[in-house]
Amino acid sequence: MGRCDGRCTLVVICCLQLVAALQRQVFDFLGYQWAPILANFLHIMAVILGVFGTVQIRSKYLILYAVWLVVWVGWNSFIICFYLEVGHLSQDKDFLMTFNTSLHRSWWMENGPGCLVTPVPDSPLAPQDHHAITVSGCLLDYQYIEVVSSALQVFLALFGFVYACYVSKVFLDDEDSFDFIGGLDSYSYQPPQKSSHLQLQPLYT
Repeated sequence: MGRCDGRCTLVVICCLQLVAALQRQVFDFLGYQWAPILANFLHIMAVILGVFGTVQIRSKYLILYAVWLVVWVGWNSFIICFYLEVGHLSQDKDFLMTFNTSLHRSWWMENGPGCLVTPVPDSPLAPQDHHAITVSGCLLDYQYIEVVSSALQVFLALFGFVYACYVSKVFLDDEDSFDFIGGLDSYSYQPPQKSSHLQLQPLYT
Protein backbone atom coordinates (compact mmCIF):
# COMPACT_ATOMS: atom_id res chain seq x y z
CA MET A 1 0.00 0.00 0.00
CA GLY A 2 2.88 2.36 0.84
CA ARG A 3 4.50 1.66 -2.48
CA CYS A 4 1.27 2.47 -4.30
CA ASP A 5 0.94 5.74 -2.38
CA GLY A 6 4.54 6.68 -3.23
CA ARG A 7 4.06 5.86 -6.90
CA CYS A 8 0.82 7.85 -7.13
CA THR A 9 2.41 10.84 -5.40
CA LEU A 10 5.40 10.72 -7.73
CA VAL A 11 3.15 10.60 -10.79
CA VAL A 12 1.26 13.65 -9.50
CA ILE A 13 4.55 15.51 -8.94
CA CYS A 14 5.71 14.63 -12.46
CA CYS A 15 2.43 15.88 -13.93
CA LEU A 16 2.83 19.19 -12.08
CA GLN A 17 6.39 19.42 -13.38
CA LEU A 18 5.19 18.84 -16.93
CA VAL A 19 2.54 21.56 -16.66
CA ALA A 20 5.03 24.05 -15.17
CA ALA A 21 7.70 23.20 -17.75
CA LEU A 22 5.32 23.50 -20.72
CA GLN A 23 4.02 26.84 -19.45
CA ARG A 24 7.57 28.07 -19.06
CA GLN A 25 8.56 26.75 -22.48
CA VAL A 26 5.82 28.79 -24.15
CA PHE A 27 6.95 32.08 -22.61
CA ASP A 28 10.63 31.30 -23.29
CA PHE A 29 9.75 30.72 -26.96
CA LEU A 30 7.96 34.07 -27.05
CA GLY A 31 11.06 35.73 -25.61
CA TYR A 32 13.54 33.85 -27.83
CA GLN A 33 15.39 32.54 -24.77
CA TRP A 34 17.22 29.70 -26.48
CA ALA A 35 19.22 28.40 -23.53
CA PRO A 36 16.12 28.00 -21.31
CA ILE A 37 14.25 26.49 -24.26
CA LEU A 38 16.89 23.77 -24.61
CA ALA A 39 16.96 23.15 -20.86
CA ASN A 40 13.15 22.96 -20.70
CA PHE A 41 13.09 20.44 -23.54
CA LEU A 42 15.57 18.17 -21.74
CA HIS A 43 13.57 18.55 -18.54
CA ILE A 44 10.33 17.54 -20.24
CA MET A 45 12.02 14.43 -21.65
CA ALA A 46 13.41 13.53 -18.22
CA VAL A 47 10.02 13.96 -16.53
CA ILE A 48 8.35 11.74 -19.14
CA LEU A 49 11.08 9.16 -18.45
CA GLY A 50 10.30 9.44 -14.73
CA VAL A 51 6.58 8.86 -15.33
CA PHE A 52 7.35 5.83 -17.50
CA GLY A 53 9.71 4.41 -14.89
CA THR A 54 7.12 4.90 -12.15
CA VAL A 55 4.27 3.28 -14.06
CA GLN A 56 6.35 0.43 -15.53
CA ILE A 57 8.31 -0.17 -12.28
CA ARG A 58 11.73 0.60 -13.80
CA SER A 59 14.12 1.67 -11.06
CA LYS A 60 16.91 2.59 -13.52
CA TYR A 61 14.71 5.17 -15.21
CA LEU A 62 13.84 6.68 -11.84
CA ILE A 63 17.52 6.91 -10.94
CA LEU A 64 18.21 8.78 -14.22
CA TYR A 65 15.26 11.04 -13.48
CA ALA A 66 16.61 11.78 -9.99
CA VAL A 67 20.09 12.56 -11.35
CA TRP A 68 18.60 14.98 -13.87
CA LEU A 69 16.65 16.73 -11.10
CA VAL A 70 19.96 17.55 -9.40
CA VAL A 71 21.14 19.21 -12.64
CA TRP A 72 17.76 20.93 -12.99
CA VAL A 73 18.00 22.43 -9.50
CA GLY A 74 21.46 23.76 -10.35
CA TRP A 75 20.23 25.32 -13.59
CA ASN A 76 17.28 27.05 -11.95
CA SER A 77 19.50 28.26 -9.13
CA PHE A 78 21.72 29.84 -11.78
CA ILE A 79 18.71 31.57 -13.36
CA ILE A 80 17.66 32.94 -9.97
CA CYS A 81 21.17 34.29 -9.39
CA PHE A 82 21.29 35.66 -12.93
CA TYR A 83 18.10 37.72 -12.67
CA LEU A 84 18.94 38.89 -9.14
CA GLU A 85 22.47 39.77 -10.37
CA VAL A 86 24.19 37.84 -7.62
CA GLY A 87 27.97 38.16 -7.61
CA HIS A 88 29.42 39.03 -11.01
CA LEU A 89 26.29 37.99 -12.92
CA SER A 90 24.54 40.77 -14.78
CA GLN A 91 21.43 40.95 -16.94
CA ASP A 92 23.44 43.03 -19.40
CA LYS A 93 25.04 39.74 -20.43
CA ASP A 94 21.80 38.62 -22.06
CA PHE A 95 23.74 36.57 -24.62
CA LEU A 96 23.83 33.85 -21.95
CA MET A 97 20.12 33.22 -22.53
CA THR A 98 19.93 33.81 -26.28
CA PHE A 99 23.30 32.35 -27.31
CA ASN A 100 24.07 35.86 -28.64
CA THR A 101 21.65 35.35 -31.56
CA SER A 102 19.24 38.17 -30.69
CA LEU A 103 18.73 41.17 -28.43
CA HIS A 104 15.51 39.80 -26.93
CA ARG A 105 15.06 39.42 -23.21
CA SER A 106 12.37 37.84 -21.09
CA TRP A 107 8.87 38.02 -22.58
CA TRP A 108 7.66 39.32 -19.22
CA MET A 109 9.80 42.44 -19.62
CA GLU A 110 7.22 44.04 -21.94
CA ASN A 111 4.17 41.93 -21.10
CA GLY A 112 4.23 41.80 -17.33
CA PRO A 113 1.14 42.67 -15.27
CA GLY A 114 0.39 46.38 -15.58
CA CYS A 115 3.37 47.13 -17.83
CA LEU A 116 3.06 50.09 -20.20
CA VAL A 117 5.39 50.00 -23.21
CA THR A 118 6.29 53.30 -24.86
CA PRO A 119 8.39 53.38 -28.08
CA VAL A 120 11.26 55.85 -28.19
CA PRO A 121 11.60 57.07 -31.80
CA ASP A 122 15.00 57.89 -33.26
CA SER A 123 16.91 56.77 -30.20
CA PRO A 124 20.70 56.74 -30.68
CA LEU A 125 20.88 53.77 -28.30
CA ALA A 126 18.85 51.50 -30.56
CA PRO A 127 20.88 49.12 -32.75
CA GLN A 128 20.29 48.95 -36.46
CA ASP A 129 16.88 47.51 -37.44
CA HIS A 130 15.72 47.77 -33.81
CA HIS A 131 13.77 50.33 -31.84
CA ALA A 132 14.14 51.47 -28.26
CA ILE A 133 11.29 51.28 -25.75
CA THR A 134 10.61 52.29 -22.19
CA VAL A 135 8.61 50.08 -19.83
CA SER A 136 6.81 51.58 -16.86
CA GLY A 137 3.96 50.89 -14.45
CA CYS A 138 4.71 47.19 -13.93
CA LEU A 139 3.10 45.72 -10.84
CA LEU A 140 5.91 43.16 -10.71
CA ASP A 141 9.21 43.48 -12.54
CA TYR A 142 10.02 40.77 -15.04
CA GLN A 143 13.11 39.54 -13.18
CA TYR A 144 11.01 38.71 -10.13
CA ILE A 145 8.54 36.78 -12.29
CA GLU A 146 11.44 34.76 -13.67
CA VAL A 147 12.77 34.20 -10.13
CA VAL A 148 9.37 32.96 -8.91
CA SER A 149 9.09 30.62 -11.91
CA SER A 150 12.54 29.15 -11.24
CA ALA A 151 11.83 28.86 -7.51
CA LEU A 152 8.69 26.85 -8.32
CA GLN A 153 10.78 24.53 -10.50
CA VAL A 154 13.27 24.02 -7.66
CA PHE A 155 10.43 23.32 -5.20
CA LEU A 156 8.88 20.66 -7.44
CA ALA A 157 12.28 19.17 -8.27
CA LEU A 158 13.16 18.69 -4.59
CA PHE A 159 9.92 16.84 -3.92
CA GLY A 160 10.39 14.81 -7.10
CA PHE A 161 13.93 13.87 -6.09
CA VAL A 162 12.86 12.66 -2.64
CA TYR A 163 9.99 10.55 -3.98
CA ALA A 164 12.06 9.22 -6.90
CA CYS A 165 14.71 7.98 -4.46
CA TYR A 166 12.05 6.44 -2.22
CA VAL A 167 10.12 4.69 -4.99
CA SER A 168 13.29 3.43 -6.73
CA LYS A 169 14.51 1.99 -3.41
CA VAL A 170 11.19 0.18 -2.97
CA PHE A 171 11.47 -1.21 -6.50
CA LEU A 172 15.04 -2.40 -5.87
CA ASP A 173 14.03 -4.05 -2.59
CA ASP A 174 11.18 -5.83 -4.34
CA GLU A 175 13.55 -7.06 -7.06
CA ASP A 176 16.02 -8.37 -4.46
CA SER A 177 13.30 -10.17 -2.50
CA PHE A 178 11.92 -11.67 -5.70
CA ASP A 179 15.35 -13.00 -6.67
CA PHE A 180 15.84 -14.40 -3.15
CA ILE A 181 12.52 -16.24 -3.19
CA GLY A 182 13.20 -17.52 -6.68
CA GLY A 183 16.56 -18.87 -5.51
CA LEU A 184 14.93 -20.72 -2.62
CA ASP A 185 12.35 -22.27 -4.91
CA SER A 186 15.02 -23.97 -6.98
CA TYR A 187 16.41 -25.70 -3.86
CA SER A 188 13.12 -26.30 -2.06
CA TYR A 189 12.54 -29.70 -0.49
CA GLN A 190 10.20 -31.94 -2.39
CA PRO A 191 8.68 -34.82 -0.43
CA PRO A 192 8.54 -38.23 -2.11
CA GLN A 193 5.45 -38.70 -4.13
CA LYS A 194 3.09 -41.45 -3.19
CA SER A 195 2.52 -44.12 -5.76
CA SER A 196 -0.89 -44.06 -7.25
CA HIS A 197 -0.69 -47.78 -8.13
CA LEU A 198 -2.60 -50.11 -5.79
CA GLN A 199 -1.64 -53.74 -5.24
CA LEU A 200 -4.62 -56.07 -5.66
CA GLN A 201 -4.68 -58.99 -3.25
CA PRO A 202 -6.77 -62.11 -4.01
CA LEU A 203 -9.73 -62.60 -1.70
CA TYR A 204 -10.32 -66.14 -0.39
CA THR A 205 -13.67 -67.23 0.97
